[in-house]
Amino acid sequence: MRDGVVLRAALGASVVLGLLAVALVAAWQWGWRGGVAWDGGARHFNWHPLLMILGPVVLNGLAMVLYRIPWTLGSSKMLLKCIHAGLQTFSFLLVVVALVAVFDFHNFKNIPNMYSLHSWVGLTAVLLFCMQWALGLAIFLYPGSPASLRAFSKPIHAYLGLVIYIAFQATALMGITEKLIFSLKPGNNTKAYSELPTEGVFVNTLGMLLLALGGCVVYIVVRPEWQRPPELAASELAGDVTVWPGGDNNSEQGTGKRLPFRIEEGSQRFTL
Repeated sequence: MRDGVVLRAALGASVVLGLLAVALVAAWQWGWRGGVAWDGGARHFNWHPLLMILGPVVLNGLAMVLYRIPWTLGSSKMLLKCIHAGLQTFSFLLVVVALVAVFDFHNFKNIPNMYSLHSWVGLTAVLLFCMQWALGLAIFLYPGSPASLRAFSKPIHAYLGLVIYIAFQATALMGITEKLIFSLKPGNNTKAYSELPTEGVFVNTLGMLLLALGGCVVYIVVRPEWQRPPELAASELAGDVTVWPGGDNNSEQGTGKRLPFRIEEGSQRFTL
């Protein structure tokens, strides 16, 4: 069961790190940057880092590892799809508000838009995320979607989701670094970033937490032995998984026999 313990530890770490990341970015905004507002001033911008970390980094990461949680194997796949899509939809809405906030702030202050690598990578990630979200709804939630299309699209959807998540992580790290460089200057009544003032140390710590969170999420997602059992996934793609008498959605058709979640490592097979 050693690998099962590793999975649970990685899942637990990803949840704890995600909560800490949200807490730290909120503490940064209210502790040093004056909180948030919608008035065109500096606090208007503060919505951007807060929502971009909460949505596409933390909630998006949670949506990605949802299917790896062992105790969800007895749940309806449609229920899991709806939760996954709900988390992604909420993330999408947060991204929209975050982008409006930063473009509004730039326009109020006559700051040029879309000139930095942070903005280029970020906009690319947002456009891919929107495409992934729309196609995911159409292919995996629409009842009339052919099983062959779902089977063909599933590995592409998973791979592209991982690429988008990594791009959002990179965007967040570049963005908080840019903000520190622009804000921590002697002329702004603070020490320069190069002198490592308290705010700089605090936000660098936030960046390290984001890096650790990204490592946990990617590690969980790429481990093939932690995916849903192939026989169960095949039935779900074909649309044959229903609740059978004496069993649940994780059962063999008509038998009520539960399909075990096996974690393989080398020649060993572990059943959770």
